[in-house]
Amino acid sequence: MKRYTHLFFDLDHTIWDFDRNAEETLHELYELHGLHALGVASKVAFIETYTRNNHQLWADYHLGKITKDALRQLRFNKTFSDLGMHPDLIPAGFEDAYVQLCPTKTNLFPHAHETLTYLHSKYKLHLITNGFRESQDVKLKGSGLAKYFQHIIISEEVGFNKPHQAIFEHALNLAGATKEESIMIGDSLEADIYGALNFGMDAIYFNPLKMPKPTDVPVQIHSLDELTRLL
Repeated sequence: MKRYTHLFFDLDHTIWDFDRNAEETLHELYELHGLHALGVASKVAFIETYTRNNHQLWADYHLGKITKDALRQLRFNKTFSDLGMHPDLIPAGFEDAYVQLCPTKTNLFPHAHETLTYLHSKYKLHLITNGFRESQDVKLKGSGLAKYFQHIIISEEVGFNKPHQAIFEHALNLAGATKEESIMIGDSLEADIYGALNFGMDAIYFNPLKMPKPTDVPVQIHSLDELTRLL
């Protein structure tokens, strides 16, 4: 691969293990709110249904189809509805409890710290995230990630979500970087990979589940430590 100066990372699902942290949070909230007694008989079904709904709603949010407030209102309401719970039984404040607890979890993808330590010694590292400011700050501080990144670009502060080209333009301007010396690393084909490629910037697809790689995506990795051999 060519020589780069600036590496731009996604956070959720790329470094911070969103699904694992969400699963831990949902296990705790399931017990705390007594969801079994409210008709949610299976903890596994609850987590799987939430995960499916949350992924779809985040995809819609990336593309500007729904707002932040709509995402947060819909993900649990739809999950409980899909599981057959009457709306009157949905625990008050469940979403707020989730938003407070989940970002405090610190599970990262394997080799995150070792890889970032290595890359930090050779490159200027930055984050571009569609996550929300109040959550991302907690995640970065709690998991010890903030120290690696020169700039943290959060979409709701910029006014554009990935894959919109304006957020990539803003990130490069902030970092004092050019497209040619920069590369984006992330898990979302739509937001991270095609967002960067359509902007004219190289990208590496983080694909830990080994999903089929589209032919127009040039480079993928299955584990973060592969970056130490590529870069």
